[in-house]
Amino acid sequence: MSDLHRVAENLAKVRAQIGEACSRSGRAADEVRLVGVTKYVGVDEAEALMAAGLRDLGESRPQELWRKAESLSGRDVRWHLIGHLQRNKVRRTLAVAPVIHSADSLRLLVEIDKEAAALGQTVEAFLEVNVSGEEAKHGLAPEAIEPLLPEIARLGPVRIQGLMTMASLHGGREQARRDFAKLRELRDRLTPQCPPEISLRGLSMGMSGDFDIAIEEGATIVRVGS
Repeated sequence: MSDLHRVAENLAKVRAQIGEACSRSGRAADEVRLVGVTKYVGVDEAEALMAAGLRDLGESRPQELWRKAESLSGRDVRWHLIGHLQRNKVRRTLAVAPVIHSADSLRLLVEIDKEAAALGQTVEAFLEVNVSGEEAKHGLAPEAIEPLLPEIARLGPVRIQGLMTMASLHGGREQARRDFAKLRELRDRLTPQCPPEISLRGLSMGMSGDFDIAIEEGATIVRVGS
């Protein structure tokens, strides 16, 4: 079996699993966007994903994102940065990735906003939330988000699309489900008082080992690599 055929077959299986999870939760399959994470593969595999019809690709490390984006320059691909972003890497990242899933501080958002204005572009961003409270994780504490909303609403080119989280490192799928439910409940609690400039509709949550339960708990974007 060729690598291209294998990637296409695996992509079809993931899409089928997404459809099944949506069906179980009474949702339409097109309510969930799949981002193919290319963290552990090379440019050839990324091209195979594109050839199989996947246009949303994600990277965790900015430097690797830059490298792959340069190699695939001019191709029909929409890059997502899903890992931690330092402020000194914002400008180069925005030049290739219009979607940032890891906005984990107001300082970072202000820097993204400034650089996006300089580049003359808009940027979609998700507020990263550390729902598990684990010290090893980046992200805003759940209780820190509401006080920041008025300041975030004053930003220009940055368009907040929702919330993002990573499931706990320990506790397996059941703990992951609880984490995903916490993010959905936080979104629902914040939405009534959210400024109109901010959308919290999106929930970026769920990875290779738990994207099905993330969908059952309300995910609108899943990030799958394996």
